[in-house]
Amino acid sequence: MVSKDFFAALDELEREKRIKKDTFIEALETALVIAYKKNMGTSKAIDVKLNPDRSTIKIYAYQTVVEEVEDKETQISLEDARLISPKYKLGDVVSEEIDSRDFGRIAAQTAKQVVMQKLREVEGEIAYNELSQKEDELVTCVVRRLEGKNVYVEINKLEAVLMPQDQAPNDKFNVGDKIKVYVKKINTGPKGPQIIVSRTVAGFVKRLFELEVPEIASGLVTIKAIVREAGYRTKMAVYSEDSDIDAVGACVGNRGMRVNAIVSELGGEKIDIIHWCPDILEFIARALSPAKVVMVQVNDEEHAAKAVVMDDMLSLAIGKDGQNARLAARLTNWKIDVKPYSSLLKEEEAAEGVEEEKAEPAQEAEAPKIADTDLFDEDLGELE
Repeated sequence: MVSKDFFAALDELEREKRIKKDTFIEALETALVIAYKKNMGTSKAIDVKLNPDRSTIKIYAYQTVVEEVEDKETQISLEDARLISPKYKLGDVVSEEIDSRDFGRIAAQTAKQVVMQKLREVEGEIAYNELSQKEDELVTCVVRRLEGKNVYVEINKLEAVLMPQDQAPNDKFNVGDKIKVYVKKINTGPKGPQIIVSRTVAGFVKRLFELEVPEIASGLVTIKAIVREAGYRTKMAVYSEDSDIDAVGACVGNRGMRVNAIVSELGGEKIDIIHWCPDILEFIARALSPAKVVMVQVNDEEHAAKAVVMDDMLSLAIGKDGQNARLAARLTNWKIDVKPYSSLLKEEEAAEGVEEEKAEPAQEAEAPKIADTDLFDEDLGELE
């Protein structure tokens, strides 16, 4: 069979889709063998060869040379084989081209189905390979459908799912919306790749800042730590080795333009940006922003800290349902107990009373590490 149009179509697919036509030819040869046997009702060993150089499709029947024939369809005796050619010996394969013009219509239908299926498979593989490089990255996708609380989005012609736990409380979606998501995990399975995306992880906010702040993208400013309670508050500690660069100011932007763009993407979520500091006392004090900390005491053995704030700052330091203190603890990786200044005074008064009642002087205990935040009030003032 000769089919110039068919092979011309394969050439066009190779140019447009950048898929080698050999990929289609291999799949077609296998599919056409099955189609021929099914439609021609033969059990012969069949092989289909596609020759793109000559634009031909040829069908061959094969028989194996044996001493005693048990299956006439697939075997031929040595005597009969040598009538065709004296060179044949036991174990050789005798091939015969089949002239099957009636197979043309069936071949065309089969070819169309195979090409379309293979095209979808290859495009899916290409898209998956491209997307597999984007795990832990930010991508823009389109909302395709809503099923219950699950949101299905399309990324590079692949379907991904945004599950309820990966949606922020203030997220609202409609079919056709273009949204940004964080590629959390890509799993492979029998039904193809399963892509899990999220808008609640801290990495989502981190990637937004990398996209919005050139200094972060270039490495001039580093995000040292970031924690989040999606829909409510994010805390992020930033640092720059260049003393001429204001790391917090770079993230905030002129008149807050940069951070406001991210807050808008997050639906109004609050973002605290603080200067990272290697001194854990100072870092803990800054982590409780926007509250102003008076003093920090730490216990290295228990990896715990006590932060003292003025009484009128207590609710701000703790936050609604303890959120601010909880995020500060996660940001610094220290247990933080927030105390009002009045409580510290009472403790000191009680301690002085005990000392006065003692008959003998007690051995002086090792003083806890204390940071008086008056030493760096100016830095904290920037974050108010």
